[in-house]
Amino acid sequence: VRDLCPLKQILHPKGDNTLIFEARFESGNLQKVVKVNEFEYQLTLRTDLYTSRHTQWYYFQVSNMQARVPYRFTIVNFTNRNSLYKRGLRPLLYSEADAKEHKVGWRRTGSEIKYYKNNAGQDGRQYFSLTWTFQFPHDLDTCYFAHCYPYTYSNLQEYLVAIFKDPVKSTFCKIHILCHSLAGNIVYVLTITNPPKSDKGTKRKAVILTARVHPGETNSSWIMKGFLDYILGNSGTARQLRDNFVFKVVPMLNPDGVIVGNHRCSLTGQDLNRKYRSYGKKCYPSIWYTRNMIKRVMGERDIFLYCDIHGHNRKQNVFMYGCERKQQAKGPHVHPHVFPLLLSKSCPDKFSFTDCCFRVRKNKEGTGRVVMWKMGINNSYTLEAS
Repeated sequence: VRDLCPLKQILHPKGDNTLIFEARFESGNLQKVVKVNEFEYQLTLRTDLYTSRHTQWYYFQVSNMQARVPYRFTIVNFTNRNSLYKRGLRPLLYSEADAKEHKVGWRRTGSEIKYYKNNAGQDGRQYFSLTWTFQFPHDLDTCYFAHCYPYTYSNLQEYLVAIFKDPVKSTFCKIHILCHSLAGNIVYVLTITNPPKSDKGTKRKAVILTARVHPGETNSSWIMKGFLDYILGNSGTARQLRDNFVFKVVPMLNPDGVIVGNHRCSLTGQDLNRKYRSYGKKCYPSIWYTRNMIKRVMGERDIFLYCDIHGHNRKQNVFMYGCERKQQAKGPHVHPHVFPLLLSKSCPDKFSFTDCCFRVRKNKEGTGRVVMWKMGINNSYTLEAS
């Protein structure tokens, strides 16, 4: 994916104000655009590769615009009946001119936003439209639109290189290759813990964190980055955590899906977060190797907590899914409600305990959370962020 960038476009003849669209870059997604009239465009998203579904993630470039003119975009092939666009969510805009001149990055934009059922497609499937009106800030700028703040595989690689080159962080954060994806991209695993001061004392428990199994849930990567910034920092609490725990972190489980701009699937067209029971090492290498890594860690030390980080497209707030038996053990440290409850007490403005759920549904039995719980990790969670 190195040096991937949009192909250079030839501008329209002078006086032709038709917008130019481009999505042939890392994590980009846009399939087709129809110009309805001078300032109105109908957009179609590409489905996840080798599927006919999962249109949610979009990320594309626009150029040849006029400033301060109301444009209207309508994406016509969403498949989710409900969406946070009904509850105040707005598309993201990035202007290269604003970034250069005013140091302004991604920002939410748009007015007259509607998410609604449209006419069924020729395949008989029901589709939904998202429409919004907005004005570009500059003439002939280069702008980008996205569903959520992009975080690419290249962003992750740059972040890991910076850790590797840091003389302090590299002493307690070791970066290894967990496996290679179907397309040959590296799936990384980080081991974070302070070097032991002596052989005395109890063996450190492990904490397992994973993210970005669903490519379109980019907020999971930003949460993972926030965690890594914190745990690799020099605060007293971060040092204490590194003294007492071994953190095993897989920051991007599905690099192939991230690179090609999928929303939910890998290059097999499958949802990897339903494959933790599978023994398909060739088809789902990152899942197979993650599960085996966790089994190996369990043989060496107790695992205090497992958490897989996600983004949610229909529910608000930050919350957790846990696993609860009908006859729950009485010890408070193994009760699945305790850790989420502590989170809500620590940061009530950010975490919602009332949105947490601890039921194990049959259709979720192949998820990381449920499989790790059945392997014996009592504190096994999915963290969801709006």
